[in-house]
Amino acid sequence: MSKKTYRIALYPGDGIGIDVLNETVRVLEAVQQRVGGFELQYTRFDWGADYHAAHGKTAPDDMLDQLRPFDAIYLGALGDPKRLPDHITLEPLIRMRQGFDQYACVRPARLWPGVRSPLANPGEVDMIVIRENSEGEYFSCGGSFKPAQPDGLAVQTAVHTRKGVERILRFGFDLARTRRKTLTMITKSNALKFGMVLWDEVLEELTPEYPDVRADKMHVDAASMDFVRRPSRFDVVVASNLFGDILTDLAGAIVGGLGLAASANINPQRTAPSMFEPVHGSAPDIIGKGIANPVAAIISAAMMLDWLNLPAAASAIRAAVEETLRKGFRTPDLGGTLRTQQMADAVIEQIRGQA
Repeated sequence: MSKKTYRIALYPGDGIGIDVLNETVRVLEAVQQRVGGFELQYTRFDWGADYHAAHGKTAPDDMLDQLRPFDAIYLGALGDPKRLPDHITLEPLIRMRQGFDQYACVRPARLWPGVRSPLANPGEVDMIVIRENSEGEYFSCGGSFKPAQPDGLAVQTAVHTRKGVERILRFGFDLARTRRKTLTMITKSNALKFGMVLWDEVLEELTPEYPDVRADKMHVDAASMDFVRRPSRFDVVVASNLFGDILTDLAGAIVGGLGLAASANINPQRTAPSMFEPVHGSAPDIIGKGIANPVAAIISAAMMLDWLNLPAAASAIRAAVEETLRKGFRTPDLGGTLRTQQMADAVIEQIRGQA
């Protein structure tokens, strides 16, 4: 039987992104051999701070045209604050999310067996935060006046469209139907009376179409408290770009740290490639030390395989990660001593040993 081939764009980026991407490719090669029936073909794009030093930009102007033919994009991390401001190094990330209409940012937060939460009694934590990824507070709309003067000012405007809010809520409702059938929408409509009230209105309109899903809403300050007090109550959480970004970092901390926090930037209509990346960023404080936790990157790769309709391969990776963590393998961020490559080796060993 012929193998299905998928073209994957590898974008290592900066800092520990390069390390965790390299280890994740080894895990993908192991699961490809173990499960079979598919082949991943990689093309590497070495864009980032080094590219900027040589060309004056972090990625070429035709970046989207180069990436568009691929089935998926796998990103390591972006950012090198010692050399460039974050708003410059992160610009290609925003360009991909908006240019490829990757409007659904999917970030699971699960407390894995064998991993300790910083919370005393977290319960069973298994939530997915869906972040609206194309507009909202990260839409580039604003400007500054006399920025270097004492009376200078800056205006940053959030843009929320009915189309954008409706499609991300429908994505959340559809996902909730495959899980515990509970959706929580996060706003701040008691203070932000235009954009956030629009979110409230759209939720009220859509809820009758999903009678099998229990939908409610919370203000972001109350949700932040409940993420800490009782995270097990959450199933699918839908939030705007900014609120989703903040809450997912909080959720990652609750389940053991950003070294376990995976993400997907999804184009649900499949009109352009989707992108998969760990949440942790380039981690400038540990660059070059070889101790980065590759698990978030590895789980992100499993999400990529799910999106490519390779569920057996995705499940094999998740099962291997679960068993690895259950057996006590740890990088320093989790209280262990393993180096990045050693942690990936442990996952690969579990993949190869699967029945």
